[in-house]
Amino acid sequence: MTEVITVINFEEELKNFKPSLEVEEAEQAIYNHELTDMTDVLQEILQDMKRGM
Repeated sequence: MTEVITVINFEEELKNFKPSLEVEEAEQAIYNHELTDMTDVLQEILQDMKRGM
């Protein structure tokens, strides 16, 4: 029994790569909206604590 080894041509695969529309739509949704991250939340908590809330 002979084993066949297939080698992937990564350069050719990269040329043919096209991201799915779902990924592109998600990227647009993320980049087009101002999202609150943990730093923003912590800053708000610290400001509230300084104000005595």
